[in-house]
Amino acid sequence: MKFTSTRNEKIKASAAEAITMGLAPEGGLYVPLEFPRVSLDEFLGLDYEDLAVLILSQFLPEFDNLKISVKNAYADAMPVRLKTFPNKFAFLELFNGKSAAFKDVALQLLPHLLTTSLHKIGENRKAVVLTATSGDTGSAAMSGFSNVPQTEVIVFYPDEGISQMQRLQMTTQTAKNVHAVAVKGNFDDAQKAVKLIFQDQEFEKKFEASSFFSSANSINLGRLLPQIVYYFWAYSQLVTGGEIKSGEWVDFTVPTGNFGNILAGYYAKRMGLPIAHLICATNKNSVLYDVLSTGTYDCNRDFYVTNSPSMDILVSSNFERLIYHLGGAKLSEETQAELANSGKYHLPKAVYEELKKTFWTEKVDDQETQATIKAVSNESHYIIDPHTAVAYAASQKLKPTNYNVILATASPYKFADTVEKAIGKKLDKKGQPQALMDLEKEKVTQTKCVEKNELEKIIEEIYDKNN
Repeated sequence: MKFTSTRNEKIKASAAEAITMGLAPEGGLYVPLEFPRVSLDEFLGLDYEDLAVLILSQFLPEFDNLKISVKNAYADAMPVRLKTFPNKFAFLELFNGKSAAFKDVALQLLPHLLTTSLHKIGENRKAVVLTATSGDTGSAAMSGFSNVPQTEVIVFYPDEGISQMQRLQMTTQTAKNVHAVAVKGNFDDAQKAVKLIFQDQEFEKKFEASSFFSSANSINLGRLLPQIVYYFWAYSQLVTGGEIKSGEWVDFTVPTGNFGNILAGYYAKRMGLPIAHLICATNKNSVLYDVLSTGTYDCNRDFYVTNSPSMDILVSSNFERLIYHLGGAKLSEETQAELANSGKYHLPKAVYEELKKTFWTEKVDDQETQATIKAVSNESHYIIDPHTAVAYAASQKLKPTNYNVILATASPYKFADTVEKAIGKKLDKKGQPQALMDLEKEKVTQTKCVEKNELEKIIEEIYDKNN
């Protein structure tokens, strides 16, 4: 299996090279040259670990230790569960891992994939993993890479707009190889600055003798591929549980910010999973709702801090991968250049029409989010976080006729203030995930805060102190 760049199809890389580098040399994202097919007979009834090996081996055939990596990744915490309800819908819980958010599914495995990749390409230098986060990737990356040899992780998060629990998860980490740095600005500011560092060859040369830069964001192929697995697993659970028949169409509703989670569903569909529609649920920062509704991507707009902060994003990196798959590298390169120059671009009519066949969309504001948390609690006696509430509310507006799987992306305890305000009472402490217990009592060890133009300076400072 070979991978290429969304912006230059002349680039060819192995999986190990793509995972190690994170971003392609010219700033594009690595994508598979083809989609392997997996039949229903191959995966129905498999447990999660065996299914993960089956799906990932299609893209990583040279990773001969994949079974061991998967087993070790999920030995202490299996992030995924399925909760079915009447009226043809289910919540796919993705928050039962080490940091209580869906990012754990990939980030418990990514360190294993990265260290394997380093070995395969004969790379002996340290991987300095640079990551921008809107809240959840940071804590999951720091947890996943904690004390992993040959790695140093630096997470950049917006100084305002994340929940207190998300902040504490990052700033109380104690492993010497993981670091959290607040950035004065929003997630887009942090993400843009990190991407620019990957393209700054002069800056990278300062470290090249002993280190190189990589990423744990969903721009890294190693983050995206493990997320494909839970779409197949959810479908298998529905069939074996008698909720649907084998071959029956299913819809998935995904609360969406950087477009990686829902793109994994698109990859699953391309691999043969019977997905009819992928519903892209957005909050007030509705840039994805607009492009999926009109064909125009325009981030020249106000940025809102909402009660679903992990979705407070205006530049959704993984949408570039979808453009490539629908329109090719030339279109991907052109649209990203337009986005950089003017903050907007228009999709060709044929590409937009093709996109609409799979992707539906709806937007949900803060008031609707609060009301949805309350309604689900009252009607189903089930507590959801605000991001999951956005997805549920969006699906209620669109009323899909197929069985609808709603991706529950974070524990409600990560956003306790919002949830408790909605349901009118305190959350039961007995249900709090282990990862979040007593965080308020932990010592804050990560206190750095920088301007958005100071990332290179702080990277050098951290690197010099730890190497």
